[in-house]
Amino acid sequence: MRAVNLLAVFVITPFLGLWLACNSFTGYAQDLLLPVERVNIPLHALEKSLTLLEQEMGAVKAQADEQKTKYEEHEQSLSSLTEQASQQKTMSDQIYEERILAMLGSPVKVHKSSRVEIKVFKLEELGYRGYIAKVKLFNPKAFKVVLAKDTLGQKETTLEAVKRTGALLGINGGGFYTEMREGKPYSVHIGNVVINGKLITPFNAYPGNLCFAGVNRSGGVIGGIMSKKEQLMALNPWQGVSFIPVLIKGGAIHPIPAEWAKTNQPRTILGEYANGDLIMIVVDGRQADWSSGVTLERLIEKLVELGVKEAYNLDGGGSSAFVYGGKVLNKPSDGKLRPVVTNIVVMP
Repeated sequence: MRAVNLLAVFVITPFLGLWLACNSFTGYAQDLLLPVERVNIPLHALEKSLTLLEQEMGAVKAQADEQKTKYEEHEQSLSSLTEQASQQKTMSDQIYEERILAMLGSPVKVHKSSRVEIKVFKLEELGYRGYIAKVKLFNPKAFKVVLAKDTLGQKETTLEAVKRTGALLGINGGGFYTEMREGKPYSVHIGNVVINGKLITPFNAYPGNLCFAGVNRSGGVIGGIMSKKEQLMALNPWQGVSFIPVLIKGGAIHPIPAEWAKTNQPRTILGEYANGDLIMIVVDGRQADWSSGVTLERLIEKLVELGVKEAYNLDGGGSSAFVYGGKVLNKPSDGKLRPVVTNIVVMP
């Protein structure tokens, strides 16, 4: 009996251990189970949140599409306005050009290239005659101030400067005087001369009433009385010369010094229209049978009549010269061209 019981224990014990283990796992597994209602509540909330998110994303996309449509419409509107503005500007420029031409009359010479447009007109007023060049600078480098023979101290006529440089148009430039140096005549420009953006000699404000006249690197006319180098260089000068006086600046007429106002003389003028076109004028004088010259006061009246907004008086008298196409068009008061220190030329 004892032997049988021992055998039973030996056989049953493993099954008992397996049974206990299974029952223990089942109890643990039951602890892992959640009631259905506890799982369903969060799932329903999640589904609702996802639905709301989809709706919000749809609304955002709709807003984005609407904004894109508005942006495209805005861009199209801006493009249309830009095109209209461009067309209006072109029309405005054409109207302005027509008004200028109506005042100047028909040109006697015309040239147009990728760099410049030049129209030459006769100036015929009671008591004086001369020539006007209206110049559109498409490339400011077409406008140049040149030293006589490209050397300090030298002189040459405007015609010589035009031919030497291959220019189409030329007028005389700034004032000068001649002195003896080492027993030889040496011609000196007055004030300041700028060539290719650089002062060719140290800045000189003497005698204090000289004005600078020229163009900046964009081709716009600049000028005024400069007491310091910084004032001049702040204008970003490209080319320029010096003489006296300022006639019109920023559309305002400047008072003329008494000694310059009332005398009829040959004149050379550099100026600018409101649209940026340059105006270069030479008036003959001292020739009763041709042209007696003009006072600066009367010349200013003519400039205002022509719509000029900026104007500076350059060297005049026997120096005044107007050359186009290799020919001298005006009648210099000396009966021939006077050699000068600086000339203004326009390349074709």
